[in-house]
Amino acid sequence: MASIKVKFRNSSVENKKGSIFYQVIHNRITRQMATDYRVFPHEWNTRESSLTADTNADRFAEASSIAYEIKLDLERFSKIIRKYETKGIPYSADDILSGYKKYMREYSLNSFMTSIIRKLNRTGKVRTAETYISALSSFKKFLADYSIETHRFRTNDIMLDSLTSEIVEAYESHLRCKGMVPNTISFYMRILRAVYNRAVDKGDIEQSKPFRHVYTGIEKTVKRALTIKSIKKIKSLDLSKTPPAEFARDMFLLSFYLRGMSFIDMAFLRKTDLINGYIIYRRRKTGQLLTIAWTKEMQHILDKYPQNSTPYLLPIIKSTSSKERSTYRNMGYKINYNLKTVARLAGVDIRLTMYCARHSWASAAKTKGIPISVISKGMGHNSEVTTQIYLASLDNSVVDRANAKLIRML
Repeated sequence: MASIKVKFRNSSVENKKGSIFYQVIHNRITRQMATDYRVFPHEWNTRESSLTADTNADRFAEASSIAYEIKLDLERFSKIIRKYETKGIPYSADDILSGYKKYMREYSLNSFMTSIIRKLNRTGKVRTAETYISALSSFKKFLADYSIETHRFRTNDIMLDSLTSEIVEAYESHLRCKGMVPNTISFYMRILRAVYNRAVDKGDIEQSKPFRHVYTGIEKTVKRALTIKSIKKIKSLDLSKTPPAEFARDMFLLSFYLRGMSFIDMAFLRKTDLINGYIIYRRRKTGQLLTIAWTKEMQHILDKYPQNSTPYLLPIIKSTSSKERSTYRNMGYKINYNLKTVARLAGVDIRLTMYCARHSWASAAKTKGIPISVISKGMGHNSEVTTQIYLASLDNSVVDRANAKLIRML
């Protein structure tokens, strides 16, 4: 069986740090692999092939960090060798080194998560990719600070097999100190946990449950749903003298009319999606195909604005370019900002955003006794398999009649 030895090479300059390298021996063939670990000669125990405790206080943290990383490296080498031995595959010392380098490339948090982000973008799940990018950026900023404090890591990256409860709990504390609310902290934790579990599922990372002591639940949030009475007030407002607020109000109402359609789906609706009195589109979040009857109330809002010169149906993205995604986001910010004015004028005491339209449609439908199955179908939910099996045979006209019933109430 192959063996791995840790070796120290003195510097050619006296009293300078020497370098640590690994020696891989298999079938009498020896290969070496350099590392970027540097220690002084008096910090190395040649007989034990390990670092000594003979170091001053200034060097203790860095030396401890190097010792910790060497320990992890040896475990990785052993794992690679065991994999070859278990499968009975012939291998060489070069194969061991190649396997180690491949493992280090693929299973750092940055590289593994980046590969997931690329896949999400390729499959059209751009919004999900953006949340992963945000979570990765947040964790890298934390890790840079954590590395300075603990000297545990020397970069703002980390191997997934190095992710411990201690580090994850420190990250939670870091986010809390930045003033983030529990649900936001949980959001980042759940993304990182999903990434970690995906690596575990591939079989190369052992499950150590590093997220078991941090909060990954969802707290009940501030009420987001408006009553029908409040939506009527918003609809009746005369906003002709404040066009930005009027446009924000109209987009909010249109989202409600469209069964709580998300803003990103509204922004990217194409003119070709309106066919014979029906909007037929796929949710960008889930890919689910939905059909919604186009009503006179929806057409009334569309007629208020000049026809969009782009392929898009609504006047949200008004030019086709590589910056469409940025345009959609900026318009979302502007609309949500102007909805504050709408809320104030209507006497609405909740934080009004486009997302409130989705909550409001579901809440209003439930209040009027519309079955949960119809509501779920109308909103395009597909997270519960049993619900999806039941809804598969539900006639879409049932949902359209339910939606018409809500619109007539306004």
